Amino acid sequence: MASKRIAPSVLAADFANLQRDVEMINKSEADWFHIDIMDGVFVPNISFGMPVLRDIVKHATKTIDVHLMIVDPDRYIKTFADLGSNILTVHYEACTHLHRTLQAIKAEGMKAGVAINPHTNVSLLEDVINDIDLVCIMSVNPGFGGQSFIENTYEKVKQLRKIIVKNNASTLIEIDGGVTNKNAKQLIDAGADVLVAGSFVFKSTDPNQTIKELKEIINT
Repeated sequence: MASKRIAPSVLAADFANLQRDVEMINKSEADWFHIDIMDGVFVPNISFGMPVLRDIVKHATKTIDVHLMIVDPDRYIKTFADLGSNILTVHYEACTHLHRTLQAIKAEGMKAGVAINPHTNVSLLEDVINDIDLVCIMSVNPGFGGQSFIENTYEKVKQLRKIIVKNNASTLIEIDGGVTNKNAKQLIDAGADVLVAGSFVFKSTDPNQTIKELKEIINT
């Protein structure tokens, strides 16, 4: 069984010391960089745009996992590929023609992800599950860091795992929001593969050590 992954969320990093925090992730046991792009329309917040992503990619030495919380993501698929994204995740709720969007992401050489909001049922992904490399289950309402975890997430992970197995898909399950050392193991046991951790990592006294402890929890 492949080892489970930790993806620190750069949204929770110290933007005044971004290079320092990127290098901390490089040196840590983290697997991916999780980068949230928000437009202030799809979610009630604006994060950072292309120039900041370009600078992160310049220093990062690990997989770049970009999560688009934006309307009409199709406009920017090529842009994010050119910036060095390895995985591009769009929101189910923002895509009118999801299958076409997934094909467009793959045509640019990236892995294709789909994120779903807390109110969206995982069964809606069944028809395209074999085209999805990663499903990002939002375990908080998207838009702001530091929110508390929605307990129904465990059930959604189990349901999605059943759909993946039934369709013989190789889709990874990623959990985004409110991940801590208290729920990490339970999420992995429910069927998750990748945990995004933001505030829990960056607000800790030793982020590097926090990542190490999370990795130990999810791979034992």
